[in-house]
Amino acid sequence: VQLVESGGGLVQAGGSLSLSCDASGCTISGSPIGWFRHAPGKEREFVVAVDWSGRRTGYGDSVKGRFTVSTDNAKNTVYLQMNSLQPEDTSVYYCATTKGALYSGTSYYTPGDYDYWGQGTQVTVSS
Repeated sequence: VQLVESGGGLVQAGGSLSLSCDASGCTISGSPIGWFRHAPGKEREFVVAVDWSGRRTGYGDSVKGRFTVSTDNAKNTVYLQMNSLQPEDTSVYYCATTKGALYSGTSYYTPGDYDYWGQGTQVTVSS
């Protein structure tokens, strides 16, 4: 299993960024893919989870209404569209997955639920 994030960068508050997670070895329809973020001095925070079909999603409270996750099975890619970004969204963003699991739209909120992680991509939001 290999996960590679991209799309991070520097953006002003109120702006948007789109992250990508290119996956291999794990694109089974019902498998969960999670996005987490980790800022210095803070615990890793759940952002969103989705299954590869894209039909089931669950968002963290801090990003609801601003972030949108989607999947492209043909490209084995998961996207995270981030709008209305704020300085507190500054973090390293990671995608993660696990094998042998089916995502129902609940659970998979914690890092321990996932076995495979990408290297992360930095998002910096300036005020």
